[in-house]
Amino acid sequence: MSADITSAFEAHAVDNTTFGHAEHVQVAYDLLRKYDFIDAAANYAKGIRTLAAKAGAPDKFNLTITYAFMSLIAERLASSQTSAFEAFVAENPDLMAKSALSQWYPQERLNSALARRIFLLPDVA
Repeated sequence: MSADITSAFEAHAVDNTTFGHAEHVQVAYDLLRKYDFIDAAANYAKGIRTLAAKAGAPDKFNLTITYAFMSLIAERLASSQTSAFEAFVAENPDLMAKSALSQWYPQERLNSALARRIFLLPDVA
């Protein structure tokens, strides 16, 4: 399943009605294993932005959430000894919650119009 959904994502052929948070995490994981961080993050962001536009909701794309999740997954991958997505998720169950970024970002900052347009650094002060 992993390769299928990631291939469909890269071809911009994903059905947005079946592409939930778990699928977002899986594709991010797969892209980070396939490409270096810069290319994986760029491909992922472009794909998510395209998916939102095709769904008629381009304003749903949030660059800060996209890059922050990619960074968090990449950091966890760098210290993981597992080679399968399921094992990675078992090691990092917090990634499966949309609220995983809440320890670094207040909701107002994360959901702001500016956060949708550019990557905002965390503000935990």
